[in-house]
Formats: sequence, structure tokens, C-alpha cells
Amino acid sequence: MDFASVLMIEILGSIAILVLISIGLAVVFGMMKVINMAHGEFLMLGGYVTIYGTNHGGLSFWVSALILAPVVVGLVGLALEWLVIRHLYGRMIDTMLATWGISLALVGGMTMLVGNTTTGISTPLPSLSIGAFSVSGYVVFLIALAAAIFGLLYVLFKLTTFGLLARATTQNADMVAALGGNPRRIYALTFGLGAALAGLGGAALAPLTGVIPTIGAAYIAKAFITVISGGSAVIAGNLSASVLFGTVGQLFTYLYTPVIGEVALLLTAIVLIRILPQGITGRFFRRSI
Repeated sequence: MDFASVLMIEILGSIAILVLISIGLAVVFGMMKVINMAHGEFLMLGGYVTIYGTNHGGLSFWVSALILAPVVVGLVGLALEWLVIRHLYGRMIDTMLATWGISLALVGGMTMLVGNTTTGISTPLPSLSIGAFSVSGYVVFLIALAAAIFGLLYVLFKLTTFGLLARATTQNADMVAALGGNPRRIYALTFGLGAALAGLGGAALAPLTGVIPTIGAAYIAKAFITVISGGSAVIAGNLSASVLFGTVGQLFTYLYTPVIGEVALLLTAIVLIRILPQGITGRFFRRSI
């Protein structure tokens, strides 16, 4: 029984990590249809803000990770949207190339500032004992954080004026403008929200992985796989794809090796996209957010 509980926590932890990696990209892609190639670098920035805020800024880890990182990266996202992205809406290839250029610039800039070595931070929570086994208390926190993010996003998109305007803009921006709305402002705030969520994800994962300027490359593939497989619904799509891939990856990691777990995850994504080219929410949960 204890082992089953530990395995379940590890599976939920794997799901939570996928959520934290991909939810910011899901918001931008699902609400704006913008493919943000700089998403991995937003995660990287969130990690660095947390590490430097904690180690050199005199802040606690919780303040740096949960407040400072999403705010700073969200502001960076707003600035980039104003300078670059807003001029390219409706031009998907141009947006991809522009955000790819932004990602290269961020990697180069951070490499010049901090060097090309991994910077780490200690895990802020001790291990938890379950019978004869132990699990990371920080992984349990990540599970709770992922659940809280989904809850807050549901409230934001379902129960607030901004959420109503954002969903309406996604469906028909011209009609929103005709009714007195401001689609450009909605797009800017949505992109900033996606960047802030990416910063929060990178901050939360920093104690587990450490941070290096090129770490975005390790995140971006899983983020895109999760978002594309989930489909256009931000919450339902991200949650369903994360549950599927997190469970498959962790089970095969336990039964074989982490490498086999990664291969199993990728094969599952290939089969899923072949069967459901519009993603999970293109076939199921169509009325979900």
C-alpha cells in the first residue's frame, strides 16, 4: 500500500511538471493562436529570477518563485508583445520566426550575463516518509501548485470580465472591436499572462533541475507536444494531455529506465496526433475552456 501511494505521488508529480512546463504556452496558443518559440526562454528567465532573488536579493524562495518571477517575466512578455508580436498577428510563420529570434537573443544575452554553467538552488522542503518509502516534499508542493493554477485559470476565464472578453476575442476579434472592446489590449494581456505562467513554471522547477541559459531547449519539445496533443482548449486540453503523457512517461520510467520513459511519451504523442489530429479537445471536451 505504501509503495502504491509513492508511485501515485510520482505519477502526479510527473503530471504537475508537464503542466508547469506547458500551461503558459497553452494560454498563448489556445487563446491567440500564436506559436511562441521563446517559451522555453521564458521558463529559463523565471528560473534565473528565482535563483538570483533568493541567493542575492535577500528574498525567500517563496517570494522569489511565486511573486517575483511571474511578475518580471510577465512584464518581459508584455514588452516583447508591444515591440514585436502585435505587429505580426495573423502571420503565423512570421510570428514563429520572430519568437525564434527572440529566443536566440535571450539565450545569448543570458550567456553573456551569467555564463554557460548551471546555477542551482536548494530544494526548500524536506522529504516525506510514507512507511518504508520517502518522497520529495517539494514534488508534493508542485502537485498542489499545478492544481491551484488550473483552479485560478478556470476562475479567470469563466467568471471574470477579462475571461469573457478573451474567449470572445478568440472566436471573433472583429465583433469584439465593433462592440467597443479592444482586441489588441486583450491579446497583450493574454500574452503577458502566458509569459508570467512560464516564469512561474521555470521558477518552480529551478530547485529540481538547476538553470542554464540553454535549458529552454530541454523544455520546449515537451511543452509543444503537450499543447498540440491537448488541442485548443486551454485548461481541458492541457490537463488531459498532461495526465496521459505524465502517466505513460512515469510508468515506463519505473518499469524500465528514464530514457525508455521519454521514448514511450513521444510514441504516445505520435499515435495520439495520428488518431486525433485536432488534439484531444478537438474530439472530446469541445465545450470546455
